[in-house]
Amino acid sequence: MSESLDRATHHSLVRRVFDHLDAGTTDRAAGVMRNPVGIYTDPGRFETEMARILRRKTLLACLSGRLPRPGSYLAEDLAGVPVLLMRGEDGVARAFLNSCRHRGTRLLDGAGAVRRAFACPYHGWTYGVDGRLTGIPDPDSFDGADLADCTLAALPCTEAGGLIWIRLSGAAPADPAESLDGLAAEFAGYGLAGYHYYDSHRMTPAINWKMALDTFMEPYHFAVLHKQTVAPIFFSNLCLYDEFGASFREYLPRRSIEDMRGRPEAEWDAVWHSAIVYYLPPNAVFVMQQDHAEVWRIFPRDGRVDRTEVHLDLYIPEPAETEKARRHWDANLALAVRTVETEDFAAAESAYAGFASGLADEVVYGRNEPALQGLHRRMAALMTED
Repeated sequence: MSESLDRATHHSLVRRVFDHLDAGTTDRAAGVMRNPVGIYTDPGRFETEMARILRRKTLLACLSGRLPRPGSYLAEDLAGVPVLLMRGEDGVARAFLNSCRHRGTRLLDGAGAVRRAFACPYHGWTYGVDGRLTGIPDPDSFDGADLADCTLAALPCTEAGGLIWIRLSGAAPADPAESLDGLAAEFAGYGLAGYHYYDSHRMTPAINWKMALDTFMEPYHFAVLHKQTVAPIFFSNLCLYDEFGASFREYLPRRSIEDMRGRPEAEWDAVWHSAIVYYLPPNAVFVMQQDHAEVWRIFPRDGRVDRTEVHLDLYIPEPAETEKARRHWDANLALAVRTVETEDFAAAESAYAGFASGLADEVVYGRNEPALQGLHRRMAALMTED
C-alpha cells in the first residue's frame, strides 16, 4: 500500500468507488449550477481577477526539486510579472523580480544554475544568488549613488513541505495555508521534498484561463473526448469529491481498481489505482498519478482575457538514471500532453469561439460535475474577498 495516505483514507476512497460502481452512480452536487458566459469573456471581470486574485494571492511556484542545489534558478513570466526563483548558498529559496536595478533588463531566462553570481546581459551589473548587487563596471561613474539599495526587488516566497510558494505583489508573506488549507496533512504524507524534477511542457491555448482549470474538474467527458487516450484507463463519469476549505480533492479511479475486489482491505491502495486531482487555489492543479506528480499552473497570457499559458511540470520519486526510466517518464508526459493539449484544449478553444460571439448566455454544470461547481463557487468567493 502507498504510504502517502493514511489507511482510513485508502479504505474510504476505495469503498466509495466500489459502492458507486455497484450502484452505477457517482458523487453528485446538490443541484445544477448555471454561470454566465461573461465569467470567461468579460474584460472588466478579467482585470479584476488579475488584480484581486492572481497578483494578490499566494501561488504555487514549483516543488522544491525544481531548485535542487544552491545557484539553481527558474525564470518565468507569470501574469505579466517577470519572476526569478533562485536557491541561495544558504539553501534558502528566494523569489525576485527578474529585472536589473540599473535599467530594468531581464537578468536570466529559462532554468539552470549559476555559481556564486550572475551578470546582467546589458551592462554587466553583477548579483549574488541572494539578490545582492556585488559589482558594477566603472563604479566611479556612480559615485554618490547608494548602490547598497540596489538589491534585486524581492517577492514574498515560502518553502515548506517540498513546495515553494510565491506572491506577485505586496509585502505579506506567501502563505501555503492560503492554498492548501485543510489538505496540509495529506500533502505532508506524499513526501514531496524527496521528489525530483523531470521535465516540463508549456501550452498556450486561446481560451480564458479559468477554462483551462475547468478541464480537470470532471470525468464526464472521458468516454467521448478521450476514447483513444485515457478512457481505456479511467472510468468515465465517476469521481469522488471532497472539500478541504479553500481547496478540494477530486478522486478519479482507474479501471484497475476492480482488481482489489476480494482482497483484504489492508492491501487496498487508493493511490495506485487512481489519479488524485487537487485544486490549489487560485490557479494550480496538482495531480498525483501512481508513481509521479504533475503540477499544472495556469495563467492569463499577454494580459488578454482570451489567451492562457499552462505550465506542466513532471516530478518523479527517484532520478531517471537509465534509458528505460527515461522512456517511462517520457511516455507519461506525452500522454498528459496529448490528452490535455490536443483534446481538452482543442475542445475548449471551440467552446470559446461560441462564447466570444456574444450570442451565448450561460453554461450549465451538472450534478455529476461537483468539482467544477466547487471551483466556480470558490472563484466567486475570491472575487469578493477584501
